[in-house]
Amino acid sequence: MPRFSVWGIRLALLYFLVGITFGAILLVNKAFPLHPALWALLPLHIDFLLTGWIVQLVFAVAYWIFPRFRSEPKRGRPQLAWAALVALNLSLALLAAASLALEPAWQLPARGLQVVAAGLLAASLWGRAKPTETGKALAEAAD
Repeated sequence: MPRFSVWGIRLALLYFLVGITFGAILLVNKAFPLHPALWALLPLHIDFLLTGWIVQLVFAVAYWIFPRFRSEPKRGRPQLAWAALVALNLSLALLAAASLALEPAWQLPARGLQVVAAGLLAASLWGRAKPTETGKALAEAAD
């Protein structure tokens, strides 16, 4: 397994752990009201589970599972994939800061970083998405 995928999966599991911990705190707070300020964790709970866990896991597995071709021994452009991982985690840190500091204006740059991260990973994987000879023949037959 490539190092990028190992780190991506580790980070995804870390966000999963933190996200379900926040969810558990919110459930306890709902049953036994501890403090109303704990509801500020709800956006973090959602972002950590959706973006931090699921999207990051998809990034890591996609990088690992996309095919390599004999003409390209490397897995595309790994620098772009690492930049995508950094951008995604930076966006989650910015979202956490926005939620905890109650600064909604910080969410826009954080969401922009998520779009940049997706674009960087797509650019990294772009050359690895090639049709096979069978796929080319089927496409030509369909035309």
